[in-house]
Amino acid sequence: MSGNLAFACRCGAVRGAILDPGPHEGDRLVCHCTDCQAFARYCDAEDYVLDEHGGTDLYQSRCASVRLDSGAQALACVHLTDKPTLRWYCSQCRTPLFNSFASAKVPYITTQLANCADDRRDMVGPVRGHLFVEHARGEPNSGNAAMLPIMLRVIKRIAKDYLSGARRRTALFDKDTLQPVAVPHRLSEAERAALDTKQESAS
Repeated sequence: MSGNLAFACRCGAVRGAILDPGPHEGDRLVCHCTDCQAFARYCDAEDYVLDEHGGTDLYQSRCASVRLDSGAQALACVHLTDKPTLRWYCSQCRTPLFNSFASAKVPYITTQLANCADDRRDMVGPVRGHLFVEHARGEPNSGNAAMLPIMLRVIKRIAKDYLSGARRRTALFDKDTLQPVAVPHRLSEAERAALDTKQESAS
């Protein structure tokens, strides 16, 4: 069995792999925040991405741990708010793919595990915890994970990619400018309000 975890968007245009996945390289988390839920709605991918409680299965890892094999030209990205989080998807089938910072100056990547085969997702390790459970649908069995240990591990991975130069070897950002390879679209207040209204209607 390969040591890498393959992923692909729904149309197959964007393909790649998480390299050497596991708890030693990243954190598997389920996020219930309103932005993750809004991103699924923006991509018309609620049934594909979200669990019964509105959670998104994610793997936070180093930029150097994610390889893109095809589909760079199909990448698109969006800012849901005025915050620096950038959310990536396939422009052809609108499959949610990754979350990142606005530039590779702060290198990290979060991969949507919905794009990996069901029987191989455990390669990244067990779920370490749930985030923003207060925004979940219904009553999930888990409470919020402790944020401090998660943030310390994220900072350690960011420092490793920064100091090693690996932040310049990610397919999401230009290696010279460290800016995203696709021009981000920033949602207007009206566009975001429409997504939130859609969620309220579905609840």
